[in-house]
Amino acid sequence: MNAALIDIAANLIEWLAGDFCHDQDIAGLLEGLGVRLRNAGIALDRLALHLLVIDPEILGRTLAWSPGETVETVSRLHGFEYSAGSRKSPIRHVLETGKWFSLRADAVDADSWFTHEVYHGRSLTERLYVPLKSGETWIGAICFASRNPQGFTAEDRTLFHRILPALRSGIELKALQERGANLLDTYIGSETGRRILAGHVQRGDVETIEAALMLCDMRDFTGLSNRLPSERVLGLLNDYFDQVLPAITRHGGEVLKFIGDAVLASFHIGDDPARNSQAAFAAAHDALAELARVKTAEIDIKAGVALHYGKASYGNIGSGHRLDFTVIGPDVNLTSRIQSVCGTTGHPLLMSRRFAELLPQIETSSVGTHDLKGFAEKIELFAPTDTWLPAGS
Repeated sequence: MNAALIDIAANLIEWLAGDFCHDQDIAGLLEGLGVRLRNAGIALDRLALHLLVIDPEILGRTLAWSPGETVETVSRLHGFEYSAGSRKSPIRHVLETGKWFSLRADAVDADSWFTHEVYHGRSLTERLYVPLKSGETWIGAICFASRNPQGFTAEDRTLFHRILPALRSGIELKALQERGANLLDTYIGSETGRRILAGHVQRGDVETIEAALMLCDMRDFTGLSNRLPSERVLGLLNDYFDQVLPAITRHGGEVLKFIGDAVLASFHIGDDPARNSQAAFAAAHDALAELARVKTAEIDIKAGVALHYGKASYGNIGSGHRLDFTVIGPDVNLTSRIQSVCGTTGHPLLMSRRFAELLPQIETSSVGTHDLKGFAEKIELFAPTDTWLPAGS
């Protein structure tokens, strides 16, 4: 390795380990590396990072950079098969063997290998796939690709080998950070995940917000659980959540908690109570409308929705090292009790007076006062008129 190449490698390693690179996201790291390799005289025309992700919907994600272009991102959903027919996946190959793999366009078996669309139409003569592994954990693979007729030189490969440990560490750090945030978002929600990552992990650590609260509960879930096989019940439950959750997130809501077949959500788009309540009502309306369209062999999936405006306190409960991040408070309890009246009265959507008054444009009618467990006084509840309810709810 000549002196010039040693200097280039040292500068790249210093950059990969430095604060500027540390502050970049994965796309920024990829672009910065590509530009620096090109400036070093490497005939690099495509640099792609194939990441393995832990996500309930996505199998993997590819980020690709080329000179003068923005970083392109392509995600693969679970179920995608990289090997089509007899074609083999170079990504899977390097992950299984743990070895570098050069795929040249003029190779006799070039057509037997799967080509990701990020490489299509670029006249690439060589794609050099490099596995990325940290301990026993596979991160993914990075691919250096060139249009140079000779492909990469021996010195190019030496440079790639020299910078690989620092490159792998930089990618690993960002991938792990992304995985952690994604897992928290998946299991406890983005806002709660943000609080945990910010250090709110001590028992008794509480923050109170004022928001529109929505509780949606599936009708006759206990009866279904007793009548149907567990696998079918889980399928129906997922069908139900597939209608309710998108309606909540589409209108800016945050799912705070799954309670069996119930979903507790808050709407805190801003400081305007009327705006928050309008979003919650729209989400409840859409959720009921979507559920009305779902037809199964066993039942028509129905739900009862409660709406209230009040305070919710985020807090850690538990003992020692085992905690749960939950939502508590009188207004949360009231929302739950309002939902129970949906089942006894047959109303698909009920709201408190406080909530109804925040939405004067919604026509509502009183459904009387009700004794709610845990509340000393009777609570008057309101339901939207038929013109504000989706058909079939």
